[in-house]
Amino acid sequence: MKATLNVNVGAMVLFDDKICTITAVLDLDTYQLRANTTGATYQAQLADLSAFQAAGVHHVDSVSESKWELAQQHFDVIEPLIRQSRYTKADVQARAAECGVHVSTVYRWLKMYRETGVLTGLTRKQRSDKGVTQISAEVEQIIQQVLEVDYLNIQRKSAQKIITEISRRCHEQNLPIPHANTIRNRIQKIAPQIKMAKRLSRQAAEMKFSPLQGNFPNADYPLAVVQIDHTKLDIILVDDVYRKPIGRPWITLAIDVFSRMVTGFYVSFDPPSALSAGLCLSHSILPKESWLAKHEVKGRWAVWGLPRKIHLDNAKEFRGKVLEKACQQYGIEIEWRPVARPNFGGHIERLLGTILGEIHGITGTTFSNTRERQDYDSEEKAALTLSEFETWLTVFITDVYHQRVHSALGMSPLAKWKLGILGDDDSVGVGLPEKVVDETLLRLTFMPFEMRTVQQYGVAIHKITYWHDVLRTWIGATDPTNPKQARQFIFRIDPRDLSVIWFYDPDLLMYFPIPYRDSSHPVISIWELREIQRQLKREQKQNIDENMIFAAYSRMRELEQQAKGKTKAIRRAEQRRQLDQRTRAALPTPKDDFQAAMLPETQNYEFDDIQPFDDLDDLS
Repeated sequence: MKATLNVNVGAMVLFDDKICTITAVLDLDTYQLRANTTGATYQAQLADLSAFQAAGVHHVDSVSESKWELAQQHFDVIEPLIRQSRYTKADVQARAAECGVHVSTVYRWLKMYRETGVLTGLTRKQRSDKGVTQISAEVEQIIQQVLEVDYLNIQRKSAQKIITEISRRCHEQNLPIPHANTIRNRIQKIAPQIKMAKRLSRQAAEMKFSPLQGNFPNADYPLAVVQIDHTKLDIILVDDVYRKPIGRPWITLAIDVFSRMVTGFYVSFDPPSALSAGLCLSHSILPKESWLAKHEVKGRWAVWGLPRKIHLDNAKEFRGKVLEKACQQYGIEIEWRPVARPNFGGHIERLLGTILGEIHGITGTTFSNTRERQDYDSEEKAALTLSEFETWLTVFITDVYHQRVHSALGMSPLAKWKLGILGDDDSVGVGLPEKVVDETLLRLTFMPFEMRTVQQYGVAIHKITYWHDVLRTWIGATDPTNPKQARQFIFRIDPRDLSVIWFYDPDLLMYFPIPYRDSSHPVISIWELREIQRQLKREQKQNIDENMIFAAYSRMRELEQQAKGKTKAIRRAEQRRQLDQRTRAALPTPKDDFQAAMLPETQNYEFDDIQPFDDLDDLS
């Protein structure tokens, strides 16, 4: 089954258990349908439509690292074609000749990718010895060394000299000499910016490839480029219980550069991380109906879909391996903002500035500096909880910001978005973006993971034991490629809720939620766990185990209850705990019928040097 659902005219969808064809797009999220069997017509909303195929969806954890790299190579070949709304046979032939592969191979890869809509779809039924040039690791190393040292050099050696040098080195080491076209193709695939920066100068590359002030390259249709950034908000919020001040929250915000529409956001009291970027991106990609209903907002926010490219600040918190791999899976290109080049993030920074300006009119604002604040007591005036602020921000986005004329566009962001999607009498729109079918799978893809073996007691992560009968089959399992080595499995983890982890079963091709072995333990987050560990260290405890962890947690909660309402730190901890309980509800939890996320095709796991929880180190 494809990972996304097409909702444009002519697409087949499932509505009210009937297979229908979309006959007209009445608005951004309203459609006219015709039942395929009876011919009856219906009018439906986006939330009412679903896919009718029954097969599973590929996931990043269903393939080995070597097959992942191979899929990336195949994607590089077809990417220029899939980005075109239409391509001709001549286009495919030209691309095949340019990359040195057969035309039928390119067509096959295009079909495989369009059937699934994700990178791992390119591994399905794929022979490793067909359509791929076989080059040994030794020859590959020589090619890379010569390209990096001799070609990407100010001396600007010709391609022929590079071919000669690679051939000479291979001959000296009695290695097979790669074909000259193979080396030329490698040279052609080097990014022009890198080539010019290394062979001429960085200044020349910046002059040629840097965007002009106020303009962003290739952001010429909706979701072509989405910028994401974060800032600490100029407002003090209160807790839900005593409504006393607990501090200023952080916001991670996403904007569509073409239309200036806000595509999503995430607000919390935790500092920015790859996790907050992933949660913001998930909010950006998914439809907003459930979000609007939860916050009782009557406005419309008809924005969803996978962006072509996301533009991120070049900060460590956005450099997580999990975030990068999740974006690759869904075909999202990441572009990092160059250091000391503020014009590259002008659109998102202007939006953040607009929101901060609006916040200065809310009770509890801290303003942007002490001169503006003067005698205003921000803590005394603080009135909004985090959930109430989310509601205020959603109303501002849907009813104000999206509706009013944007000076740089000459129209409102909503009008620009509709123009880019639906078109008008003078221009053709790109069509509605496809909707992600499995929302749980999307959220899991952006979650960090741990590799663990399965023991008789279950699996232990952070000294906490988890168990479910689904693990029984894998107790003491050995690596298929090395019977002397224990087999490790993937466990996805939501840092906001450590009471459940998600186990990927490589035979059943599913993700299963695995609860605590001891169900009496309370729900805790990774941040609470780290605070417990710090407390036990201060107490000079040795050989820390699960019982000590939850005993310490109980003591800390008792102290919090005694001091509740007295300090901002304790109120902030309690508020974050309640926020985690609300946000983690997006993922299903274990029930009697035992929910699981369906996934296809199993492979071996080779994760090399990925450190899944590096993304969260700065939060400790």
